[in-house]
Amino acid sequence: MLKKLFSHTFIYGFANQIPKIAGIFSLPFITKYLTEQDYGIFGLITSYMAAIEVFGSLGLRVILVNSYYKHPNWFLKVWREIYGFLMLWNIVFLLVKVALLWLLMPKEVSNIWLVIFLNIGAGLFFGPTGAIGSTLFQIKQMPFSIAMRTAVFGTLTVLLNIFFIAYLKLGYLGWFYSLFIVSVLNNASYFYPMVYKFKLTPVFKFSVRRIKSYLKITLPTIPHYYSSFLLNSSDKIVMERLSVPIGDIGKYNAAYTVGNFFNSIGMVSGFAITPLMNECYKNKDEKGARELVFVLQAVFFIASFLVCLWLKEIFQLLIKNDTLAATYPLGIIIVMAYNYRAMYYGAINKLLYLEKTQILWKITFIAGVSNVLMNLFLIPVCGYKIAAVTTFVSLMFMGYSGYFIKDFKENCTVNYYPFLWVSATGVLALVSYLMRDISTVNKIVASVISIGISGYLAFFLYKKMTDFKSRKK
Repeated sequence: MLKKLFSHTFIYGFANQIPKIAGIFSLPFITKYLTEQDYGIFGLITSYMAAIEVFGSLGLRVILVNSYYKHPNWFLKVWREIYGFLMLWNIVFLLVKVALLWLLMPKEVSNIWLVIFLNIGAGLFFGPTGAIGSTLFQIKQMPFSIAMRTAVFGTLTVLLNIFFIAYLKLGYLGWFYSLFIVSVLNNASYFYPMVYKFKLTPVFKFSVRRIKSYLKITLPTIPHYYSSFLLNSSDKIVMERLSVPIGDIGKYNAAYTVGNFFNSIGMVSGFAITPLMNECYKNKDEKGARELVFVLQAVFFIASFLVCLWLKEIFQLLIKNDTLAATYPLGIIIVMAYNYRAMYYGAINKLLYLEKTQILWKITFIAGVSNVLMNLFLIPVCGYKIAAVTTFVSLMFMGYSGYFIKDFKENCTVNYYPFLWVSATGVLALVSYLMRDISTVNKIVASVISIGISGYLAFFLYKKMTDFKSRKK
């Protein structure tokens, strides 16, 4: 099982990092042609889109995943009905997107209708095809198929960004052109295998009664999934509503450069770990699921600390804009905040497997609302930079509060030690922030020591697992 976790995470992660690495090396080419205003406009518009993205699927992915594991003989019928329903719902959803963009478009944008089209184009042509296709490939444990798409289309995005921003000098519009082209191609790539290989076509004459029964399960998950927007994107909208200059919003968005990288790693690790944890739950192997979570969390700790230690140098090397490069201290807080992911999966995947969807909002939505409220009160007093701290606090709550929910405790037979892990995250974040400006020699020494400690812990963990398996035999 651990072998699968690492191999699938490597495949997902390696493919995901090809465009990410290419994107990082593209920064010196494009940042000299971008301003704080460009970052601010792009950040605001993508935040508004994120505000309603969860309503595109109405949470029905839960039914797709669970029907595959619990009803393997007739899951395809369920999927085809949901596909048909979501195709019809997509019409309403796109109209809402258009209205939202029209009403809330930043005043600095002159070509409003072009920006609107570039943001809805892929959904207009393909609807939910890409989302359903990627879900099918994930649960069938076909990481290579998803990974190839990620690598190819991610790299294409980077090349298009360089073309539109550095060569054509379109500023923020370059990002939107790139995203439109790649989104259309990505959705198109799922159409053929879904229709011809898996015979997965939409059924428009679906059972309304069944769809209603599905929605009773999935609609309560919308506040849960909406938390992603409240935690990752709402801060920029709050800043705009509080009249923070768009240049400062752009600086904050630039500070997320590496934070988005870690958020992406967290998401692709979820692609790998979730099916494996579901297999553990199916086989009543709670210790196996916990083992997966602990190993993944340790990897996140090591990687995030080393990156944060050198983040000042990374920003100076890659971002050829002194104003934007100076945002690296915010970047450290943001990167460390995304350490919550592995432990978050430990609680949330169990609750989703048990279909305890009605209580997910207690974990995620409360964390998101808390983030918004803290920003509303603190940004006018402390300035826009405090949003990085509120994000860290909120993500820690979301990552660990699930372990104290009654439904989780009653259905879990092992201890995940949440207090120990969250305390370690706080200490690691503080240490990496305080060491941000130490000399290069000291950073090298600290890096060698941390790598040595992580190697010892990896060996210790391996020995403990080997001893446990021997006793089990």
